[in-house]
Amino acid sequence: MTAFVLSVQTGRIAPLGPERVPSAFVKTSHSGLVAVTELGLQDDEQADLVAHGGPEKAIYGYALSRYPIWVHEFPALAGQFTGGAMGENLTISGLDESDLCVGDVHAIGSALLQVCQPRQPCFKFALRHGNKRLPKAMVRLGFSGWYYRVLKTGHLQAGDALVLHHRPNPDFAFSRLTQIVYHGHASRDELVRMAEMPELASQWRERARELLT
Repeated sequence: MTAFVLSVQTGRIAPLGPERVPSAFVKTSHSGLVAVTELGLQDDEQADLVAHGGPEKAIYGYALSRYPIWVHEFPALAGQFTGGAMGENLTISGLDESDLCVGDVHAIGSALLQVCQPRQPCFKFALRHGNKRLPKAMVRLGFSGWYYRVLKTGHLQAGDALVLHHRPNPDFAFSRLTQIVYHGHASRDELVRMAEMPELASQWRERARELLT
């Protein structure tokens, strides 16, 4: 199947959940061209710039194929599991975490985006859908989605094909990186590789170096 962007979403900071926590987790879909900047999609905001945003969490992609499994796991929330429900900017059809390698570069529209790390779910995911079990379920299932850094700015829109432009690390599966981030237990060889992998997000390169020393 050819991979493509099913939908594009951005969000503004607004109160979330009964505690009214500032968050841009709730996203609005766009039908036209959206500008891609070095820090993400135009008009997409982040309330907590320590945990979210920045050049290595510029754009969040999520696989459409994961949603039916979420519906099976949480049938009471079935009506909420549609594009953007994970807080993603890009809902991707025809590709999921198992199809990726660390550092893959995707051409989408006129932009070039690089897969650099998985998402670590936080309490705002639970607040968004009113279920405290959701973050732990994401870790258990491994359905992390993936963060992109922007290598080339441009524009994209729903319906754009996702083309594999470059694969610098064909022997380091993204799904394995997600396991390491979620559960640890990396081998020494994996840590050595991660420590020197420029395509990987800097926080995980630094973490690998710490573990090695």
